[in-house]
Amino acid sequence: MTAFARPQQNLPRHLLARLADGALWLAALLHVMLAACLLVALVFVAEADATEVECGGANVLTALAKFDPTKLAALEAEAAAIPNSKGIFWKIEKDGVAPSWLLGTMHVTDPRVLALPTEAPAAFEAASTVIVESDEIIDEKKSAAAILMRPDLTMLPDNKTIADFLKPDDREQLETGLKARGIPLTLVSRMKPWMIASFVALPACEMSRKAAGASFLDKKIAEDAVSQGKTLKGLETLVEQLAAMDSLPTELHLRALIETLALGKTIDDVFATMTDLYLAGDTGMIMPMMKAVSDKSAEDFGYADFEQRIIVDRNKTMATRAEPILKDGGAFMAVGALHLPGKEGLVELLRAQGFTVTRAN
Repeated sequence: MTAFARPQQNLPRHLLARLADGALWLAALLHVMLAACLLVALVFVAEADATEVECGGANVLTALAKFDPTKLAALEAEAAAIPNSKGIFWKIEKDGVAPSWLLGTMHVTDPRVLALPTEAPAAFEAASTVIVESDEIIDEKKSAAAILMRPDLTMLPDNKTIADFLKPDDREQLETGLKARGIPLTLVSRMKPWMIASFVALPACEMSRKAAGASFLDKKIAEDAVSQGKTLKGLETLVEQLAAMDSLPTELHLRALIETLALGKTIDDVFATMTDLYLAGDTGMIMPMMKAVSDKSAEDFGYADFEQRIIVDRNKTMATRAEPILKDGGAFMAVGALHLPGKEGLVELLRAQGFTVTRAN
């Protein structure tokens, strides 16, 4: 039995150790970074197999409750200590203007996620302005052009390919993982490791839905806003998002790619767990779950740098750029859910700007 065995077959400690080592920041990346998910839809959907693939995966916390309830209780206590750790839908108020709303999203096409919290559809209908991470997602040609204009952010330099960095076994795993998602290795061989890792880390069911033309949640919100004649505004450009990811060391990206390949089908468990937590509104539990086992793996793996560049720094940018829009009231703001909790999360940052922010669901 290998260390990568699924939790039904092995103690969850082994699974969580692997998650903490390899897919820790990568799973978070796909949760918080719109550009990574958009790249899949833009660049590879034409190559992907549109045959419907059933989603699988088991919630690792269910296994943890059975095998190590003490560890689970510790994780729950850690999550509970994070400010604003529960809730994906928030009301933003300021005297003299109509209320605005903040929705934490997951950048996926899962129908359960697309359904939105109970109170959100009415709030969306009433809003005159819709705010998303990047309004470029509404125009696929514009998005593709923006990405292709900066090959330095997405492509390996000096005509290198990913094969120059991988051992034969890792290359074989990569080729197999991509093939399962309908993507030939030759198509991505010159891309930077973090981009390739993003595609391997995305469950095959998500790839198949995108290949069939499904919009992920943020894109659907933006599309609905435009179709209903609302004002659509973005807080970042896709190039800014790509630059944030590219600012992290290549060695970190490469290690994440190799460790993600080692996860194999276990990545389905990662997404099943994240999705369950998201739907339950337990966003503060996501990262403690991912960092659970090893006291030093997350630190050694460079997670602090990832968290600072990809989450915290971007939180501050989003809050600054959202403030003048929210001051007018009547806005519906939708950004990745991992941007909401924490002392430096969007909920606290908006409160520091003088808004009253309360959980709506």
